[in-house]
Amino acid sequence: MSFDEEWAAARATATANASMRLNQAPAASGADLALNQDHIGAIGSEAYKLHSRLQTAGKHAATASAEAAGALSREGFASGAALAKANSRWESQVKTLVAACAQISNGLNYSLSSHAKEEQQLYAEFTSSKIDEYLK
Repeated sequence: MSFDEEWAAARATATANASMRLNQAPAASGADLALNQDHIGAIGSEAYKLHSRLQTAGKHAATASAEAAGALSREGFASGAALAKANSRWESQVKTLVAACAQISNGLNYSLSSHAKEEQQLYAEFTSSKIDEYLK
């Protein structure tokens, strides 16, 4: 059997096995999305705390590293440039993480407030439709 034939047989077996597993999956509960506001709020809160800590703790070695890189470079050590590059990369990564944490926190806060507003609007519409129904 050639490699192509073996590969085709392996793919067919894998596809058949995956299809059988999917066909045996339990039925959905009927809910598309369950929103637990306490859990989402806790995740948003943790993201905000991490954001705050990263802003300070992520930069605590920046000055010392920059000074060490400068001193090494002035003395002719190639490791000075490498340390400066590592320090620069570290600062860039910390900024990326801080921004990601802020985005997660803000996104979850927006989702919670948006969901709450939609719930209020739906409740108001339902209530007014029931009142209207009783008045007729």
